[in-house]
Amino acid sequence: MNWVSSTSPKKQRKYRMNAPLHVKRRMLSGHLSKELRAKYKTRNVVLRKGDSVIIARGKFKGKEGKIDKVYTKQLKVGVDSAKNVTKKGNKVPFKIRPSALIITDLNLSDARRLEKIESYGKTR
Repeated sequence: MNWVSSTSPKKQRKYRMNAPLHVKRRMLSGHLSKELRAKYKTRNVVLRKGDSVIIARGKFKGKEGKIDKVYTKQLKVGVDSAKNVTKKGNKVPFKIRPSALIITDLNLSDARRLEKIESYGKTR
């Protein structure tokens, strides 16, 4: 499916919902903190399990935590400090949009990711 530019919100939602997974993965990017932005010379990075984040919006605003699950199909992530409590008392993950997160520390255990992030500053 080709991405067709449209100003209609209905069509934009349709394109995002029907996008292939490799495109949806790139849509899961979050803003870097000011320190990381200066260090890597880029504004955002694709989120990954193990990244430390601060929740900037919503009912968990201000909480810090690590990403423990990435829901690629739903374009959302689960943060370990953001959990809802059910009537039975179970804690279930609260799915958050990546636009509501600020990345404070990156999980750089993967050499390819480290190489890619460090190359951002060289190309710009």
